[in-house]
Amino acid sequence: MADTDDRLRLGGPQAPGAGDRTAADARPGPAPAADARVALGLAALALFVAAANLRPAIAAVSPLVDRIRTDLDLSATGVALLTTVPTLAMGACAPLAASIGRRWGLQRGVLAGLFVVGLATAVRGLGEAAWLQLCAAAVVGAGIAIAQTLLPAVVKTRFAARAGLVTGIYTAGLGLGGAVAAGASAPLAQALGSWPGALASWAVLAVIGIVMWTAARRSLGLEHVAGPKGPATSGLPWRSSLAWRITALSAANSALYYCELAWIAPLLHDSGGVSEANAGVMLTVMISIQVVAMLGVPALLGERADKRTGLAATSVLTAIGFLGFAFSPGTGAWIWILAMGIGHGGLFTLVLTLPVSASRDAVQAGRFSAMAFFVGYGCAAVGPVLVGGLRDITGDYRLAFGLLAVVTFLMLLPIARLSPRRIEQDQQKAL
Repeated sequence: MADTDDRLRLGGPQAPGAGDRTAADARPGPAPAADARVALGLAALALFVAAANLRPAIAAVSPLVDRIRTDLDLSATGVALLTTVPTLAMGACAPLAASIGRRWGLQRGVLAGLFVVGLATAVRGLGEAAWLQLCAAAVVGAGIAIAQTLLPAVVKTRFAARAGLVTGIYTAGLGLGGAVAAGASAPLAQALGSWPGALASWAVLAVIGIVMWTAARRSLGLEHVAGPKGPATSGLPWRSSLAWRITALSAANSALYYCELAWIAPLLHDSGGVSEANAGVMLTVMISIQVVAMLGVPALLGERADKRTGLAATSVLTAIGFLGFAFSPGTGAWIWILAMGIGHGGLFTLVLTLPVSASRDAVQAGRFSAMAFFVGYGCAAVGPVLVGGLRDITGDYRLAFGLLAVVTFLMLLPIARLSPRRIEQDQQKAL
């Protein structure tokens, strides 16, 4: 009955006793099983395509770093701002997303986020000025924050019985969007004769996402479902130790991910002796492996309550990958790509699952998610700039990637305190 109460608070139509049913099932009248499966599949596809729009604007920068640095006369620290600025905006605008979801509902809130991403991405094609690119990057980050903060509440509302699997589909969309952007941006820049044009081309994907999300409106069943209630920031669980553990893991997870997107291709080019084009291909391969792991690891672990084993194993594997890139980026590059692909692909999904799996209801999932994005992405934005700064100071990536490995190992501390019993105790304290 808890889900019923949650959806009544969210504004979704519910019949008495419908606590275990999804939003689509709650509509009046019997629906054939085949139609229900088609609706579920269409809703999952719309979620996947929406998620695929949340990384290309950032991932597309990495294979173009050398061109951008040359044209804009930037240091490694300066060019890292093209990754840091949207990440900061993602954190700063997460509370705004909760407000938009509350006012407009989940359906229109996610749609608004995709529209902002598409518009700001298209603006990048207007010129090579640093101020234009940084402003567009900030607005892109705001759009990503709106959609990304609301999507976990969509998962909790529409796919509650399949939260782990659907979160895997969602994160696979994130990874695939990043992989395609990382692999295709350099060839696009070559074909168009313009790196701003290559960055702007990913607005087409946003248009596809908007069309898909609109077409799946009935299947998603979110028309009357609002986001978390309460003030945008004061409603966040600041006093919850569980929320802070989730936030710490989200911050580290995001920092590692954006450092990978920003610096693995340049590392392979500068320290591994790989050409710019091949470095982009290798980054694409790594992200593609991550996409497979994003789906495979949650499927392998199932919907088990205790996620500590999976989180710990993938953290260690990710740390090994960072250590390998730090000390042997040339000869063992493919080994580290495999380790990072499997390790961080699985870790990324498991961390994103936490706001859903550790929450009582969609409202709490949205608040955990908003807090993780608000604080986590603010901290994560430091990562790419720190790597760039250390690269400028030391002349290579050894110290920077060694520190990233240390951060990954430190994630084991909050992971150890995520037992089902401790989560339940923390939830009771929050009541």
